[in-house]
Amino acid sequence: MRLLRANPALDAVEFGACRSENCALAPRDGLLVVDSDATVHARHDRIAEPGAWAWALAHAALHVGFGHVPAAPGPREQPDRYDLAARCVVVNRFLLGFPVGTPPEDLPGSYPDGDEERLAARWRAHGLPPAYEHCGTAAGAPDQRLTEWLPWRGPVPDRQLAFATALTRTVSAAMDMAAGRRDSLDGERTEQRPWERALGWFVSSYPLLGGIAAGITLVADAELARAHGIRIAAVNPEAGEIYVNPLCRLEDEEWRFVLAHEMLHAALRHGDRCGTRDAYLFNVACDYVVNGWLVEMRVGTMPEGLLHDPRLAGLSAEEVYDRLAGDLRRMRRLATLRGKGVGDVLGGPLRPAGDYVDLDEFYRRGLAHGLDLHRAQERGFLPGGLVEEIRALSHPPLPWDALLARWFDEFVPRPEPVRSYARPARRQASTPDIPRAGRYFPPEEVPRCTFGVVLDTSGSMRPGLLGKALGAIASYAAARDVPAARVVFCDAAPHDAGYLPVTEIADRVRVHGRGGTVLQPGIDLLHRAEDFPPGAPVLVITDGWCDVLRVRREHAYLIPQGSHLPFTPRGPVFRVR
Repeated sequence: MRLLRANPALDAVEFGACRSENCALAPRDGLLVVDSDATVHARHDRIAEPGAWAWALAHAALHVGFGHVPAAPGPREQPDRYDLAARCVVVNRFLLGFPVGTPPEDLPGSYPDGDEERLAARWRAHGLPPAYEHCGTAAGAPDQRLTEWLPWRGPVPDRQLAFATALTRTVSAAMDMAAGRRDSLDGERTEQRPWERALGWFVSSYPLLGGIAAGITLVADAELARAHGIRIAAVNPEAGEIYVNPLCRLEDEEWRFVLAHEMLHAALRHGDRCGTRDAYLFNVACDYVVNGWLVEMRVGTMPEGLLHDPRLAGLSAEEVYDRLAGDLRRMRRLATLRGKGVGDVLGGPLRPAGDYVDLDEFYRRGLAHGLDLHRAQERGFLPGGLVEEIRALSHPPLPWDALLARWFDEFVPRPEPVRSYARPARRQASTPDIPRAGRYFPPEEVPRCTFGVVLDTSGSMRPGLLGKALGAIASYAAARDVPAARVVFCDAAPHDAGYLPVTEIADRVRVHGRGGTVLQPGIDLLHRAEDFPPGAPVLVITDGWCDVLRVRREHAYLIPQGSHLPFTPRGPVFRVR
């Protein structure tokens, strides 16, 4: 019984054993008989090896699991010799590929194809082969007995469904075990996998990448690696996942190198830096740079076949890319950790991505903190190029108001002064012998720059957003000598406020309506206005809950952080924090 219960699928088949020494259903010459009550009737005086008993018990358990002896109320009709032989053949054929115990030596070595019903029908029509007539556990006698299920026992059990469920679970576990996703059928892992030990080493012993390693998820799935052609490893920076091929046999030191390679790809944002370049070729260029750094830092051992060229040391990924782009024949022979012709920096997640708030902040903070720890603990040499890139990532991105200022500089230029020697410079007195041209604005009439503001005044607009946006617009307009801006308020209908002095935009503007949000009429109003210059840009301030806009001139959008426009914008979008 212990040998039988070691098999998870057969362990799920519940059956009992008759304890009577003079059981009437026990076979005279065989080992045991099983009935519809899932009870095994064995000969207590029969001598056999444990392996033989285990095979006989597995044979009986499969009769129960396959539904050969189903429980049912009322009188039962016993199966004939053809049904008995067909059922035993099906069970023994299953045990050939699902071995339990030691089968008898006189059993056939192979069995015909087909299920129980087809075999029994064929043998009734053409005769039962003698080799398959006595394949059960009762030495020629029937080893299956149908008995009546008494109503007082409760509902009739469905042992066939329970066995099918357990068998499916066991086969799935066996496939996972063959694929390297687990160490045993019961799901217990005896030790850590080498890639898990490598990731733990970064957390405990390598502070530069320890912060990144603590937030990275390892996905070791052979089927996923096969489906996406991952030879060794790949990384998805957006999901924060590194995909490793568990069928790839590498040493612990080599896995350290592979994981460090992928973590640097993600942390240095190589996927986002590609731009308009060829994605695969830029991935290869980054591989050369990263592998060179890791060899210099002596992090693990570089596996055979990876990209490394000492002649490219000290070059950036962009410089390596420019060199590779001129040698297309060499490019075809290159391979990343994922394989030939494909990059190991994935553009999209292979699984549902994690709920990260700010990936840039996560990677930037992890590398910056790791660099500080690495230097404080004097953990070893770091290439200058790597330190330079980490320091560059440490600078925070430009805030929304600085980006808005750049937009103003480009599309709302300030009037340019004129220099003339007819008007002396203010510094002329300090250098009497050197003539200096004076700087002044000409007295004649010149066109002054302006811009339009389409302001969403619906009920969903927050006062904080209005205050920040209008204050920034007023300050930038005043700094660029803009005398007035054309302001249009929009809710359910546009309200033209005309040209307002920039100092009054934030102070004395009163919101007119609080209805729905329809901004396109306000845009059209500026398009049709004869007193609005055709080259003046338009700034749209909204919370994103608006209609689809079509703006036929230079324009930009100011929306809250975390909001999205219901269309694909053609102009820049500034997100107010």
